[in-house]
Amino acid sequence: MRLFLAFAVCCFLSSPAWAVEERCNAFGVKAQLPVLTSTRLEQGTTLLCNRGYVVLVSTVSHGPLWAAEHLRADELGMAAKLPRTGHFFSDPRWSGGPTLSDYKRKKPYDRGHMAPSGDQPTPQAQAETYALSNIVPQASVLNKGIWARLEKKVRVLARREGELFVVTGPAFHTRPIATLGRDHVYVPSSVWKAVYSPSRNRAGVYVCKNRAVHPHCDQVTVQTLIRNAGVDPFPAVSAQVKAEAWRLPAP
Repeated sequence: MRLFLAFAVCCFLSSPAWAVEERCNAFGVKAQLPVLTSTRLEQGTTLLCNRGYVVLVSTVSHGPLWAAEHLRADELGMAAKLPRTGHFFSDPRWSGGPTLSDYKRKKPYDRGHMAPSGDQPTPQAQAETYALSNIVPQASVLNKGIWARLEKKVRVLARREGELFVVTGPAFHTRPIATLGRDHVYVPSSVWKAVYSPSRNRAGVYVCKNRAVHPHCDQVTVQTLIRNAGVDPFPAVSAQVKAEAWRLPAP
């Protein structure tokens, strides 16, 4: 697995710059990736492109600020037939990232995917989701419970709609912010998943409290997410669509 991942990263980094940029932008609505609307999040960020998603990581939070995907019905059909396997690893492309030791024996937290492995149609794409650049500390009861059901609901919705653009990320509202490990990985107060349907021109957002006791999820507008989390997941989408709530399937 380690040899494969090293080979995959090497091959990707050897691609021409224009090809890398085009590949990354394809995960955004109208080729526009999410943008940070809060200046406090901008320091020390790096964009990392993968086969099935693109992620913006931070040397401040030592984790992802958002992960963007373009889900298609045909690829999700392939993903459904793929056995779920993977090994977590420290991303060699990101010198400011966390290490596996940061997450050892850190109950009640799991290593929570932002771009889910279950969305990926090939073993190579699935393996890349286990990079720690795609991971946040997520309460185990949330990760294995309502969040896992939410991810499945989004896949079902994408297969019904034909395609969806999905952006997932953490929010940090507690003070002081809790951290894990020697690298002081930020623990999110909540995690969110924004969903946009091109066919409907509608968007909605799940927001889930990242806590070990009775976690629950709400639904908000994209406008509310931008105001509270400092991330615009769909900058190409109109302000009117961002202000209107699209009722997503309950997890």
